[in-house]
Amino acid sequence: MLMNLLGGKALPASELARAARVTPQTASSHLAKMVEGGLLVHESYGRHRYYRLASAEVGQALEALNAIAPPKPVRSLRKSDQSKALHFARTCYDHIAGEVGVALTHRLLALGLLHEEGRDFAVPIDGAKWFRDFGINLDEIRRGRRHFARQCLDWSERRHHMAGALGAALTTRLFDLGWIDRIPGGRAIQVTEHGFRGLSQEFGITFDDDWKQAK
Repeated sequence: MLMNLLGGKALPASELARAARVTPQTASSHLAKMVEGGLLVHESYGRHRYYRLASAEVGQALEALNAIAPPKPVRSLRKSDQSKALHFARTCYDHIAGEVGVALTHRLLALGLLHEEGRDFAVPIDGAKWFRDFGINLDEIRRGRRHFARQCLDWSERRHHMAGALGAALTTRLFDLGWIDRIPGGRAIQVTEHGFRGLSQEFGITFDDDWKQAK
């Protein structure tokens, strides 16, 4: 149930029960314990109760646990396709992860637009100008209460991608530009043709033709 909420969306208890393959009564019991434990929060709409992760930090903890969990066996072509899509690009709570998220983060580091600072990322002067030109308001992000830019261990790439308020803002900007789009029914993300061109021209990031043909 937690993994299904890692995409950042709120989901009804009935959908989470189906995902976990348990009865609604069993799901309600587990969900109540996770709310009490601070992992989830819920909102009621009519007779339905929707659940979501309590914070970005819960999402980061789940991503880190995934990094040490044994891989699940893939027993069908459909599952194989879903796994490949998640490995390539996905949302980790509200920021981009997977091959695309890691490549983007490390390219920002290589270009000097980010640098590592302990367990966080920091933005130098040149980076601040680039983010503003790219359409991201750093002053507004810094005024918020959320952690600015956290290193988040990517479970599929075994390297860090960028989380925190800056990671979320960058991901939102990529959606707004039409560079990435959600794949219905999960948290996998597809890179659009416009996105492949943008990632290549802006960052020098390229991917093999198999991914482009698949999209």
